[in-house]
Amino acid sequence: MGYKSIVLNLDIDGMAAPVIKLGVDLAHRFDARLIGLSAADVPPPVVMEGGVAFEGESMMRQRKNIERRIEDLRAEFEGLAGAKVDTEWRGAVGNPTRLLIDSARLADLIVTASPEGASSSNVHRSTDLGNLILQAGRPVLVTSTNQNFRINKVLVGWKDTREARRAVTDAMPFLRIAQEVRVITIDNDATETWNSLNDVVAFLSFHGVKAKAEVFPENPMVEQSPMWPTRCMRI
Repeated sequence: MGYKSIVLNLDIDGMAAPVIKLGVDLAHRFDARLIGLSAADVPPPVVMEGGVAFEGESMMRQRKNIERRIEDLRAEFEGLAGAKVDTEWRGAVGNPTRLLIDSARLADLIVTASPEGASSSNVHRSTDLGNLILQAGRPVLVTSTNQNFRINKVLVGWKDTREARRAVTDAMPFLRIAQEVRVITIDNDATETWNSLNDVVAFLSFHGVKAKAEVFPENPMVEQSPMWPTRCMRI
């Protein structure tokens, strides 16, 4: 159980170097192939009163700008990663979320930065993280562009569901290299909850992960938000 194929998503408008360096670090740690990917799309013509907002010449110009930017990202990716780890590049003019979801077929792990700036809400130029997590069928590591990667302490928010069990399994390579792992849940019915947590701790120990479990009671004075485990790991 490990990550042998990592898809590294590069936002076409974002800072690429920090994300590439993170991907190289992960590929080194797990002896994995690193697949760089970037995409953006040209918005479709919008018919407005008085005519079409984007004419063919404008759309062609936008497409060429995207293609040039993808080539720049490819050169940066190959320059930073090509001599250090086994790499592959995928770039295209198209919907960035759909291309990333389709490329998840060959990934053990997807790494992507949080969309930032003006393009964060532009579906044609940035990844929709919600759709990615729900549709990719692979674990997703979401990171910032100004943070160094390190795994010291890992907190597993546990809820005895299919999604939580899959999330723990998907994160196993990270859990193995962590210095401290804690599995926690919020519940007033501690007896049944402890049975669940003890099973999780035992499961982790079978895979070489030393973990501790904790139960926190619900605070009736504070409205608790549901702990929905996802297949998204955020540094």
